[in-house]
Amino acid sequence: MRVLVVSDIHGNWPALEAVAREPHDAVICLGDIVGYGPDPAACVQWVAVHGTCVVQGKHDRANAEHVPSRCRPEFEWLAEAVAPVTAERLSDEERTFLSDLPHWGFQELDGRRIACVHARPSDPLYGYLPPDPATWAHEVEGIHADLMLVGHTHVPLDLAIGRRRVINPGSVGQPKDGDSRASYVVLHDGRPEFKRVAYPVERTVGALARSGIGAEATAALGELLRTGSPASELAHSM
Repeated sequence: MRVLVVSDIHGNWPALEAVAREPHDAVICLGDIVGYGPDPAACVQWVAVHGTCVVQGKHDRANAEHVPSRCRPEFEWLAEAVAPVTAERLSDEERTFLSDLPHWGFQELDGRRIACVHARPSDPLYGYLPPDPATWAHEVEGIHADLMLVGHTHVPLDLAIGRRRVINPGSVGQPKDGDSRASYVVLHDGRPEFKRVAYPVERTVGALARSGIGAEATAALGELLRTGSPASELAHSM
């Protein structure tokens, strides 16, 4: 079985469309389907149809329930800049889908038990952890799973912790590891394969420019999407 594992799509339909061409039998989505990107509805619709196991991310909750996203300060102004566009472009049905997503997911695939959260087990929506095996060993202690799938950081991660593995597929729609290509994982017969695929970034940037979020936010998000690295503009404060 080939399981497509995606996270942090962030309303970037051209990126998700490219990733979705990967042959797969099932889809696990680790949240943050929306936020920052210009095409939230298309992304929600695809996940709703294809997702085998889907958990809620902090931007999913924020945009569905009108609560703070609790982003880091350097990104908060961008989340706020795009939030009105997301609100305008999501239907009531799509907002309900996002609001109803669970914080945890479990799957039995290819003889392995898989646990899924957006961020970290002790704080499924918001918690950040460094890529440190000792810290993660404490975090996953007591969780009955062979494989722990997480997202949130936008940076791929593969940690072996005893007989368990912690896997972060990176971000489909907003990578932050210096590689602008969409990042994802394929579980092939239970074994993780980290993959990247190029997509038409300028389609996303152009859609952002036309959305009305403003030149400053478009420039900052455009540089992040083109480079896979936060731009100097992200130090902006409001």
